[in-house]
Amino acid sequence: MAKMSKEASKKLRKQGGTYLKKLRNSAGLTQRELAEASGFKYYTFISQIENGYGRIPPNLYKDYAKAVGVNLAVFAENMLKFYDPYTYKCLFGPAPKKKAAKQ
Repeated sequence: MAKMSKEASKKLRKQGGTYLKKLRNSAGLTQRELAEASGFKYYTFISQIENGYGRIPPNLYKDYAKAVGVNLAVFAENMLKFYDPYTYKCLFGPAPKKKAAKQ
């Protein structure tokens, strides 16, 4: 398996951040509220994660998933898809392709 380019990795982190922001908004939480509920020391780190500049440490997956009301297994699977696509592929097969928008 070829090594993922730095740009491809950044793109996946950005997609992951978009997913996380949708979860937070659906839960009706501010970044500060989510940080407090999920164990982050600084709420500004939530912004960094949502913008693709950081990653959620795996030891905080459980608290993060609980805070946004998502099943932990589903949450962890999605984090693998965005943060560790090689492990995701080993466990679940290729990530589903996004459907093209209807024109």
